[in-house]
Amino acid sequence: MKSLPVLLLLLLAGFQGLLARNPDVLIYGGTPAGIAAALRAADLDCEVLLVEPTSRIGGLISNGLNHPDFRTFEAINGFFREFNQRTLHHYEETYGKDSQQVKDSLRGTHPEPHVAQKLFEEMLAEYPNIRVLLNHRLDHVGMNPQGDSIQGVTVENPSGGRFEYSARVFIDGSYEGDLMAEAGVPYHVGREGREVYGEDLAPEEGDDQLQGYNFRLTMTQVETNRIPAPRVAGYDRKDYVAALPLLQSGKIKRVFHYPSGAIYKAHLPVLPNGKHDINDVSRGLIRLSLPAINNEWPEASPERRRELFMQHVSHNIGLLYFLQNDSEVPEKFRTEALSWGFCRDEFTDNGGLPEQLYVREGRRMKGVHLFTEKDTQHAKGDARGLFQPDAIAMGDYGPNCHGTGHEGPLFGGKHTGEFYKRVPPYQIPYGVILPKGVNNLLVPVAASSSHVGFCALRLEPIWGSLGEAAGVAAGLAVRDSLAVQSVETDKIRSHLHAKGAATIYVSDVQPDSRDFEAVQWWGSLGGLRGLNPQPEKPGERGAHLTGQYYHAFPGHGVDLDLVLDQATRRRWMVLVESLGIDTEGFDQAKTRGQFIQKAFATRIR
Repeated sequence: MKSLPVLLLLLLAGFQGLLARNPDVLIYGGTPAGIAAALRAADLDCEVLLVEPTSRIGGLISNGLNHPDFRTFEAINGFFREFNQRTLHHYEETYGKDSQQVKDSLRGTHPEPHVAQKLFEEMLAEYPNIRVLLNHRLDHVGMNPQGDSIQGVTVENPSGGRFEYSARVFIDGSYEGDLMAEAGVPYHVGREGREVYGEDLAPEEGDDQLQGYNFRLTMTQVETNRIPAPRVAGYDRKDYVAALPLLQSGKIKRVFHYPSGAIYKAHLPVLPNGKHDINDVSRGLIRLSLPAINNEWPEASPERRRELFMQHVSHNIGLLYFLQNDSEVPEKFRTEALSWGFCRDEFTDNGGLPEQLYVREGRRMKGVHLFTEKDTQHAKGDARGLFQPDAIAMGDYGPNCHGTGHEGPLFGGKHTGEFYKRVPPYQIPYGVILPKGVNNLLVPVAASSSHVGFCALRLEPIWGSLGEAAGVAAGLAVRDSLAVQSVETDKIRSHLHAKGAATIYVSDVQPDSRDFEAVQWWGSLGGLRGLNPQPEKPGERGAHLTGQYYHAFPGHGVDLDLVLDQATRRRWMVLVESLGIDTEGFDQAKTRGQFIQKAFATRIR
């Protein structure tokens, strides 16, 4: 059995899932968040069923989004750090430690899509108590008579076969929030007006607009691995001729470039084996994202979503076919376009194209804690962000929106609703994944937030962290027979910290440090507040590294070897006393590290 390919093992696991229909935890959506949730729930001895509506797990990370959004390597922790380490090991074992592939993996954070899928499959296959069911779409959610608990779900395969499953806890890992919506949980689709939550980045008036979707294409200029853009079904050159005046005007410099001045953003640095993650060009004259078209996606039927999907195919891929083949395209642009192609060794069952659309924003739950722009701001006078006593995850990427509307012609007009804001690393409370009215559901992706707040949370590493926390919370709820709202956050954090998952950003104590758990525990209690003053520039980052990545945020270290000054000692002793810890022996702690380790060793569990 162990010698069988990983995918076959997963398929067999899915078949076994048909026979064993009552897992402890059922997760809908094999996104990184769903996978992380499955692993952490399995750690707590839960039987887990992971249901994925497409043919591959991994969400966008297995479908072309291979330049994940984070700002500093010090923010990578927990599940994503483990995944990155496996990625690095894969390239070292396959090509050698000094290879270009290892270098291009950027410390393991930039895998090729097929490598990401393979590694996700391996991570799941290591747990005999996780079963994976592919190509099964959610059809129905059954609630108890009171409407406060999910009793079971019905899923449907492409052949029309329907299967019912019950579980003790459910997790919605889907980008759209489909399970949450079917369970009757309150949610919002669109943008709130500025007065609703007092957010500077919000529009004056609310509307139904969402961030624009597009494909994250994986492309190459390596001739031996390059295949041209296909002629999409229903291709009509009239759909693209409006691009010709822009190409002739000189306003567009390239077809592919980074970060601007082009039609297709070819992310840098390059991926291993000469591949590029291709994305929408922010504020460009020709955009891949289509916000006016995809606003209806979250609430659309599966059939309508397929139609919208194909409209994006026509725009993203049909445009490239036009640029590569139409005789009226200026030669320099056509020659450049022809030097690019899809990869023969990626998405081999789909002509080199990803299976999933980049759904940047779907439904957003209205949960116990609604995350807004205010949750990303500095604490008063502090380098750190606001302290969140119930934090179960953290992030370091500011609110970012690719646009929610479009003015003017498709080619040459402009997106509206775009923004980006620099903020300090922020903590994310447990209530962000907690519904108010359903006691056995967790929602780590369609999380409780405003549109602006969601634009900070909507990143795969953060979703992975929220999924990881959801898996732990689900496991504890099963073990202790609790409603998910009754699971204590300090118990969730204890399990997360033991797995190297951070709930507060600390630049100089990483998960491989022996002090990591102690520092994270201390920080989760507020012990790291006020150690450094707020910088002159809000959200100030360290020096630039490469692409969108930077050195650590200043003012976020603990400096464990620093002699403990009296003012900090007094503040920390107040915290120790408030925790009911015996204060004997604390006067012997001379450094910050000695004090934190003493508190951690004598804490009341």
